[in-house]
Amino acid sequence: MRYLIALCLVALSTLRAAAAVDIQEVESPNGIKAWLVEEHSIPFVALELRFRGGGNLDAEGKRGATNLMMGLLEEGTGDMDARAFARARDTLAASYRFNTNADSVSISARFLTENKEESMDLLRQALVSPSFDETAVERVRQQVLTGIRSSQTDPNDIASRAFAAQVYGDHPYATEFEGTAESVAALTRDDIAQAHQNALTLDRVYVSAVGDITAEELGQMLDDLLTGLPESGPELPGDAILTFDGETTVVPFETPQSVALFAQPGMKRDDPDYFAAYILNQILGGSGFDSRLMTEVREKRGLTYGIGSYLVPRDHAELWVGQVASGNDRMADAISVVRDEWAKLATEGVTAEELEQAKTYLTGAYPLRFDSNAAIARILVGMQMDDLPVSYVETRNDRMNAVTLEQINRVASELMQPDKLTFSVVGQPAGL
Repeated sequence: MRYLIALCLVALSTLRAAAAVDIQEVESPNGIKAWLVEEHSIPFVALELRFRGGGNLDAEGKRGATNLMMGLLEEGTGDMDARAFARARDTLAASYRFNTNADSVSISARFLTENKEESMDLLRQALVSPSFDETAVERVRQQVLTGIRSSQTDPNDIASRAFAAQVYGDHPYATEFEGTAESVAALTRDDIAQAHQNALTLDRVYVSAVGDITAEELGQMLDDLLTGLPESGPELPGDAILTFDGETTVVPFETPQSVALFAQPGMKRDDPDYFAAYILNQILGGSGFDSRLMTEVREKRGLTYGIGSYLVPRDHAELWVGQVASGNDRMADAISVVRDEWAKLATEGVTAEELEQAKTYLTGAYPLRFDSNAAIARILVGMQMDDLPVSYVETRNDRMNAVTLEQINRVASELMQPDKLTFSVVGQPAGL
């Protein structure tokens, strides 16, 4: 593992800027499509697999099945139990990560070129023929349940659940993809096996690879790795019907500091005005200390240590979300300031100076994301899932710079809806 870590550190010095990323579109002999960036200076490959669907595919009454299943993929296969699998992985100096969210499941693999075949064979066993051994199921189930119990005393998690229930109605987004203590405790091995068949299907897979591998090698490797998975799975859910009533809902919880989530309707990722909306959010509540919300809520009034907002273009819903924490005696004031700034930006727009400052930050920060093979692999998969072209890496900053003051202020007036800005607060806020 030390050798692998050393190679990862070396990779930080390669492929530094987005302009240096030469993306190839690859198709395997069996028709699996992937994006590839060849980098042969070090004998190391980062492979990223993502399957659309995720926790949204949980069957009725089986919430948390996909999440539990993904947690079991590294817990044994065939005649290998979890310990034997871990030994084999470490002997190869390989790394695998299996993650779940509401919209997708992902597999991240890092391996040495010299161990490519063995590393991919081990990963194939985990993906295609996991054992779901009862001992492993119970061990991972207890880990999940521990996390669920812990989240029940975390104000941020409570706020997230309350907000989801308030906004998403009867869509799967309304409940946590990890499931509840009751639903996870009731899951059977058959439920887990069905979740495996539903979540890892060839018609919903997106792939990227970065490192010491050619297009021909990648194509054959993907066929060897993924053949045997189901061709297709159940239908994805439809779009969520969102409810933004503009009200403030309080969930009582004994804590000296309240937490609030707030949101209004957002914008689809493929909307022609998305870049203008993205810059608008940077000005309102994006990263750094120069945003309006940070200036007004923290710097001028000392109502919080941190506040931020972000666009959330999910697969089945688009939101504009923000979060703030404040003392119980100050939360009402913090919410009032947020509402005022939201309304002010909607009616008055932004200044030319704010626009240029946001553009400078966003275009300058973009190439810094491409700081390792693994980071690039993740970015490329995300681009595919957002249906972005290969050229996006080269044109993204130009499109950002093309946003005019007139356009962004039009978007501010059209997109921002202060009357729909809805708050979910957890704590004991005075005056709410």
